[in-house]
Amino acid sequence: MKLVDMSVVDFSEEVDSNSPAPGGGSVAALASNIGVGLARMMAHLSFGKKKYESLDENIRLEFVNRFNKLGDIRQELVELVDRDTESFNEVMKAIKMPKETDDEKKLRKSAIQDATLFSIDVPFKTAKLSLKSLELLEFLVEHGNQNAITDIGVGTLMIYTGLEGAILNVKVNLMGLENKELNDSYSTSCKEILSKSKEIKDKILNNIHSQLEA
Repeated sequence: MKLVDMSVVDFSEEVDSNSPAPGGGSVAALASNIGVGLARMMAHLSFGKKKYESLDENIRLEFVNRFNKLGDIRQELVELVDRDTESFNEVMKAIKMPKETDDEKKLRKSAIQDATLFSIDVPFKTAKLSLKSLELLEFLVEHGNQNAITDIGVGTLMIYTGLEGAILNVKVNLMGLENKELNDSYSTSCKEILSKSKEIKDKILNNIHSQLEA
């Protein structure tokens, strides 16, 4: 059974077990997915409301455009929940390959590097999608139903948690990647993604806190 087809209780029990997978990577993808869902919930609660319908047509069109893009991202994140566990299993499979002869050692080393790259690429995609979703949120916060402002705030936190959690998984798997050029490229991108996402997250949350304290 796919992880995403489990009940909430079953998934949480699977995480709380002696199995190393699903682990942080799958949970990170799920966190971002739920965060995007909360952001879209605010949009759902905006459509048809008097304040929303009174907005300029161009603003409403942009609002819907961002809402739809978030929907696409959410679906991609769902798939990454299971993909992350698959990537971990591929690494374990490669490590268990025979290594008695020189040819076997060569094949095993190559398989481990391929699997390691897979285990890096999956959480890296989670991080990129999470950043992309955060970049879409600020407009929703400004023009969406303000009665759901805390929901999109929690959504922002969830997305950022998923993003940074994914980056941690990229970094730990980079330790096993021998290709220095790729290693450096991923490391640089991770720093940029973290910096951009933190700036957006802080801006959104500071805005929400200021509204709640007014």
